[in-house]
Amino acid sequence: MQSGQIRLNKVTREWVIYAPSRRKRPQDFQQSHRPKQSLITRDTKCPFCPGNEHISEFIVLEIPNQNHDGWQTRILSNKFPALTPNENTRRWIDGIYLAMPGYGQHEVIVESPNHNDDIATMPIEAVEMVIETYHKRYIELMAWHENMMGIIFRNHGAKAGASLIHPHSQFIVTGIVPQHIRWQEQEAQQYYDHWGRCVYCDILEFEMQNRRRVVGENLSFLAYIPFAAEVPFEIWIMPKDHQADFGSISDRQKSDFAAILKEVLGKLYEKLNDPDYNYVINTAARYKAEEPQVHWYCQIQPKLITEAGFEMGSGININPSIPEADADFLNE
Repeated sequence: MQSGQIRLNKVTREWVIYAPSRRKRPQDFQQSHRPKQSLITRDTKCPFCPGNEHISEFIVLEIPNQNHDGWQTRILSNKFPALTPNENTRRWIDGIYLAMPGYGQHEVIVESPNHNDDIATMPIEAVEMVIETYHKRYIELMAWHENMMGIIFRNHGAKAGASLIHPHSQFIVTGIVPQHIRWQEQEAQQYYDHWGRCVYCDILEFEMQNRRRVVGENLSFLAYIPFAAEVPFEIWIMPKDHQADFGSISDRQKSDFAAILKEVLGKLYEKLNDPDYNYVINTAARYKAEEPQVHWYCQIQPKLITEAGFEMGSGININPSIPEADADFLNE
């Protein structure tokens, strides 16, 4: 791509500006400030490390390791929760405004007993246990009538919002569905009503044939850099079978999801020297789980650039990196 280009995100119908004049080489995004791995396997001050239960919050769930001589994954109630289950979902009027209590649940998924572990470098069996823990708790919480939406996400590194090094993810369940989610559902619904097909399935079919942006694949999943990626090295991992709800995945899919997640995070770890990133599992809101137009996926966004005034004012991202070049770099 020699000149500038603006691409339309087929899912959100948002535009993304690509500015080759601001472009860096893919290797220029490598993080040079961070050692690849801490040598500390236990930290006496870390609330997630074994033996420090006195400084951690309430243990919600614990899954044992293969030897059954300790835990492999653990879910804790968040010490500083964004939402709490002790509230309700009743709305009230405050003058001309609408409000409701801060109902929901906010939990921490500790991915390993080892302080210096990481999904990119863990044994595959350990990553499979992380996905199993995600799925088990998702099924449990989304069975509650009050819980309308569940978001599983991971903040890796300070730029991504992580306050603790110990490998962990978070799960927030809300009693509302935000407009951002409803808007994406509506866009998918309009596409389905017009074409009679799922927009995500159409994207999958094209990317599997085109292959210019594919960075990983197995029997159940495809990983690719979106045509209209918002940031450098953004990656989507999507089930090949149409599936609206993360809770619907089979045991085989859980293993395949663990494998491809480890693979693509491993590529970022090796090629970009373990960059800060966020990932989120985007799944159907409650009562949309069987819809033919909704398709769950995992979205990974490395924190390699900083949004500025134009992005804030317009809602349009400027990406200095080209998706096809990013894919080539990760596949080298």
